[in-house]
Formats: sequence, structure tokens, C-alpha cells
Amino acid sequence: MPESSSRKKTTKPATAQTGGAGKNADQPNPSWYAPVMLGFLVLGLVWIIVYYVSSAQFPLGSGTPFNIQNWNIAVGFGIAMVGFIMTTRWK
Repeated sequence: MPESSSRKKTTKPATAQTGGAGKNADQPNPSWYAPVMLGFLVLGLVWIIVYYVSSAQFPLGSGTPFNIQNWNIAVGFGIAMVGFIMTTRWK
């Protein structure tokens, strides 16, 4: 019985495998990226801790002219969320 002919495998160029992201997909992050990312994560955590430890007087509480009350928690989580979003793009 004769063998069937095998299919020819076509190779795709390297740029097609990256999903169309182009040249920038393979480049590493700049040297400032990781410290800024960690800075946002730590700053958000410190913001929330200071708010709780100071009994809602700091960073923007009853001890300052800008009293945003419990919104300090949202501000702290927002700052930390920027750091978390940056971690998804870290290489």
C-alpha cells in the first residue's frame, strides 16, 4: 500500500507569533520601572497603615485642613492598585 504524502509545515515569522505587538513586546522594561512599581505598592500600604494607626488624623484626616475621612482607604488602595497594574507589564 503506498504512503500518503505528508503535509508541508509552514513556519511563521517571529513577529506574527507575538500577536502583532511589534518590536516593543520583546524589549525589557527600563531600569526605573521596578523601583517605581514597588514605590507605588509600598506607598499605598503605608498610606493605609498611617491612616489606621493615627486614628484617622493623618495623612488627610481631621488633623489637616483637607479632611477626606474614610476616603483615605480608597486613596491608599488606588495608589497600590497602580503598582499592581504595573506588575502585569513587568518583564
